Amino acid sequence: MNIRSVLRSIAVIGVILYPYQLQAGIVQDGQLEQELFETIDRNRESHIEFLQSLIRAQPDGEAVQALVAARFEELGLEVETLSLLPTTLSLNLEFAAEESIDMTERTSVMGRLHGTGAGRSMLFFGHPDGVPVTDELLKDWEHDPFAAEIENGRIYGWGVADDLAGVAIMAEAVAAVLETVGTPRGDVLLASTPAKRNARGILGLLNEGYHADASVYLHPAESEKGLKDIKSITSGMLQFRVTVKGDPPDTPEPGQTAFTHMAVNAIDKASLVLSALRDLGEDRASRVFHPALDAAVGRSTNLLTSHLSCGTAGRTTKVPTECVIEASTTFPPNEQMPEVQQEILAAIDLVIQGDEWLTKNPPVVEWLFGTQGVEVPDNHPLYQTVHQAVVNVTGVEPEANPLHSGSDIRNPKLFSDIPSVGIGPLAGDLTQAGGHDEWVDVEDYIRAIKICAQIIVDWSN
Repeated sequence: MNIRSVLRSIAVIGVILYPYQLQAGIVQDGQLEQELFETIDRNRESHIEFLQSLIRAQPDGEAVQALVAARFEELGLEVETLSLLPTTLSLNLEFAAEESIDMTERTSVMGRLHGTGAGRSMLFFGHPDGVPVTDELLKDWEHDPFAAEIENGRIYGWGVADDLAGVAIMAEAVAAVLETVGTPRGDVLLASTPAKRNARGILGLLNEGYHADASVYLHPAESEKGLKDIKSITSGMLQFRVTVKGDPPDTPEPGQTAFTHMAVNAIDKASLVLSALRDLGEDRASRVFHPALDAAVGRSTNLLTSHLSCGTAGRTTKVPTECVIEASTTFPPNEQMPEVQQEILAAIDLVIQGDEWLTKNPPVVEWLFGTQGVEVPDNHPLYQTVHQAVVNVTGVEPEANPLHSGSDIRNPKLFSDIPSVGIGPLAGDLTQAGGHDEWVDVEDYIRAIKICAQIIVDWSN
């Protein structure tokens, strides 16, 4: 019996004594691990070249997916390319207003590696679509955004961190596993699917019947901590709009300042709503608790008023007759989205009941986006498998990052009850976050491929 067989026998025996280790499926075969990593190091240049090819294809979004599909086919995966409209699937704990969805048909690519049998399946997903290219966003770039330049250990490119690197990592990890280990026991699914502008392409694929025992969202951490972060917690989020009406004075005069007392100023009424939202935010912060969020930022929920539009700029003598308030709130996974909605509505209703004008002319509340928070605890087999792979590759103990609200790790869980976490290489200057010269650390990109390759072996076998 060879060493690998012995180790597998020990792992089976360990089920009796350590059932948790079986659940985590952690491979302790150092020789196999070393061979796997050596394969990735040996193919380093081809791994980098594939990512560069995706960056260079970015000006034509469909070309990116064509390259991805070709790579999946090269690896011997069963490939399906689907043209889907952004999903309008109705979820109990997620919604998006039509105005926030770009209803343009988008291409998704799914590759499936069929396992040899009796292993757990894994879904890796990432999105190939970046922030739309505009002259305004391009003007500050110092590197050619589509040249895939490498300088000082960083690869630059439009969407490289958000999220071409994730798409490339999943393909290259499978390539390494096939070359070194062969076909794993469990199925491995790779999804390159659009996410921007509420495309939620992963939901479209899950709705087509794809399923797995667990999933990993391959996306660099927005915290710019790279592989030191595992996204295993994401807060729920609600985005909403409140429209408050006023009433002009009864006068034909163009200047209305002298008649202000005869009018209902929408700003005055909106200020009542703003005060109620601020008080609600502070009240919730004092009573809603989640240990990871509280440890990270000192509170577990927040309510942000982000935009206020009242009257007309420059019309200083005209009474505003409408105010539009836009706001958002985050809440921990241990709260339910409908309950948070009800708290917001109750706070606004209390204002309405205390004001004669608002009672007769109640503000209109529109829900723009909402999603439930989700969490994978650190004793879950998926978290432990990913955590151990990161430690083995980097030598650093990663931490659970709870601060990226509305992360796409939520989608597999909310739609198909698939536990999901997120990891990705060190990256920065994401265009979506107002940066330019978006980059990914080359060494961390290679490390991320090693981590995903080990996850495949550990989880599937």
